[in-house]
Amino acid sequence: MRPTPDPVGPGQESVWDYPRPPALQPAGHRLRIVHAGQTIAETTQGFRVLETSHPPTYYFPPGDCRLDWMHPAGGGSFCEWKGPASYLDLEMPGGISVPMVAWFYADPTKRFAPIARFLAFYANKVDECYVGDWQASPQPGGFYGGWVTPNLAGPFKGGPGSMGW
Repeated sequence: MRPTPDPVGPGQESVWDYPRPPALQPAGHRLRIVHAGQTIAETTQGFRVLETSHPPTYYFPPGDCRLDWMHPAGGGSFCEWKGPASYLDLEMPGGISVPMVAWFYADPTKRFAPIARFLAFYANKVDECYVGDWQASPQPGGFYGGWVTPNLAGPFKGGPGSMGW
């Protein structure tokens, strides 16, 4: 059963106004990811994917990521909208390792072709994620990769009892 959307405050957007199938649009903000005191990705050329009930998922151009610290992870998954996904592990100097920190679509569907090989990062696996000056928190539940920022009104899919939304 669909929940009642939260009230939308000044300067906020409701995730319940996002479309299904999802939309792809330029992020419109500088995006940055920091882990163990090091910037692992930073861009002003990112994209965001907007899907009903989900906070945005952000995608970074590969040239704006520390690819020298990324290595293929085992396994994969399939998105009904974007196609097959591959995962990456983060291996930083000093023995810092984060398994399956990011994913990408090597050959996405036509609608999502602009994000081919762009990296999306799980906010719950790194120390800090930023959208502009806002520090993002992870989408509830750990399965999805959305970033929650103060400009969003929920509730957000991913927590207990939300699988059927």
